[in-house]
Amino acid sequence: MSRKSIRVAAAVGAVALACTATGIASAGPDNDKDKGGKDKDHVLLISVDGMHQADLAWYIKQHPNSALAAMANNGLQYTHAQTTNPSDSFPGMVAQFTGATAGQSGVYYDDTFNHDLLPAGTTDCAHATKGAEVAMTEAMDKDQTALDAGQGLSGLPGSILGMTGNPATVLNPAAMPVDPATCKPVYPSQYLQVNSVFDVLHAAGKLTAWSDKHPAYSILEGKSGNSIDDLFTPEVNSNSPIAGQDWTKDDKSTQQYDGYKVQAVLNEIDGKDHSGAKQVGVPAIFGMNFQSVSVAQKLPKSDGQTGGYEADGVTPGPLLSGALDYVDGQLARLLAELKNKGVDKSTTVILSAKHGQSPTKPADLTRIDDAPIITALNAAWKAKHADAKQDLVAFSVDDDAMLLWLSDRSQEAADFAKQFLLAQNGTGNDINGNAKAYTKSGLTDVHAGADAANYLGAPANDPRHPDLVGVAQVGTVYTGGKGKIAEHGGANPADRDVPLVVFGGGVKKDVVNDAVTTTQIAPSILKLLDENPDKLDAAKRHGVRALPGVKG
Repeated sequence: MSRKSIRVAAAVGAVALACTATGIASAGPDNDKDKGGKDKDHVLLISVDGMHQADLAWYIKQHPNSALAAMANNGLQYTHAQTTNPSDSFPGMVAQFTGATAGQSGVYYDDTFNHDLLPAGTTDCAHATKGAEVAMTEAMDKDQTALDAGQGLSGLPGSILGMTGNPATVLNPAAMPVDPATCKPVYPSQYLQVNSVFDVLHAAGKLTAWSDKHPAYSILEGKSGNSIDDLFTPEVNSNSPIAGQDWTKDDKSTQQYDGYKVQAVLNEIDGKDHSGAKQVGVPAIFGMNFQSVSVAQKLPKSDGQTGGYEADGVTPGPLLSGALDYVDGQLARLLAELKNKGVDKSTTVILSAKHGQSPTKPADLTRIDDAPIITALNAAWKAKHADAKQDLVAFSVDDDAMLLWLSDRSQEAADFAKQFLLAQNGTGNDINGNAKAYTKSGLTDVHAGADAANYLGAPANDPRHPDLVGVAQVGTVYTGGKGKIAEHGGANPADRDVPLVVFGGGVKKDVVNDAVTTTQIAPSILKLLDENPDKLDAAKRHGVRALPGVKG
């Protein structure tokens, strides 16, 4: 579909919604029934990864008849919502479905290190040394080059809706860390330290579904390990139709990829499973994440268009503007289908984002290759400790934050790393690839050892938390190349300031300017579905509450 026709579709759908005072909640009779003939409620959760609250404000001002405008103007809009820290996709999504921060869920990133587990492939657990990478990424797929993650479907990508709704079956146990107590692989759902919305709803006998970008998102299944009835997870980092590229290296490809998940949700609105082949009923909780906006923020160029923002850091450039149009058009399709199937009055739509993206101003960008910095840190440690048999840095994550797991977990080692990093000055490159000086390894602050645990809200003896957290200066992006102009994972405002809108299902419109967090989405979902939010571990233990204005 051309961008022009997408805009027309979005406008038509949104105008129909905006013409009523209450959006989709004002539609005709609700014919949605559960198997026992009783009316039931639904929550459709949409995560537009990378989207900022500022993007939503800009878009509805420029497109007052859009689906996004209809939702924001006729629902509960929270103008000061923040996602997790670290602002990675994995803890960001976990937070929305568990109510837990990274320090509470034990999920700090999609690719981390655990000091108490054994490396993947370990068979002699009695004699193995503890300490293992936990890579809940495409690396855990049976075949990370395949859109179906190795299921073996013929006719890909067109046949992808035939992918399993049980993605644990396309994960490779040999790529999972090993539990020293059982000497068995640790599946993603076993790694989560708290229960999820899916746990609670599945136990209550309600139908559950979700769609996301890696099979490792089966972590959302929670403690039970089987609480999502239909989990559709086509691999976003698999080979796309463009030779030598995955789906995220070109924004039109990303939109094609997102389109498969949109179709899955449309099928679920129709009361079918994600494939459209089986009639199961409309899920109580379902939804998806969009990648298109995030990709358009990160790519310097794609499809002949410049990515990111204009010089003001607020106005989307042509690629990003088109990605926002695409998402708006798809939202219009989803809302129109809810109305068409008569489930609009019983469905509440929640729109937010796993994360934002930083920087937004092109002039702020400083790309830094941190590999030489880490190498120098290891060399400096060994020079001071001649008996050191391992590198100090056991594992690192470095998008627009620097997270280090150290082989020596002493406070002395953590302080050494902190002091070293803050003493490093060098030269990176700017938005045009020209040399640009940096200071303090591109960091503004460093939390080390016990301070790192405290900063993340984790127990000091937690084997999962990073031993050092470097807070990046605004504009720092750690990369050895020039292929991206923004990233997420850090704690800067543009990483964490995300939209949050609750729309439809009888929600009264209002603008809430108080600070809220995306952890409040989880108890809000349960409240909307007439379940006790305190059934969530995070709510019971840490007092996380539903969003203000959300009523059951």
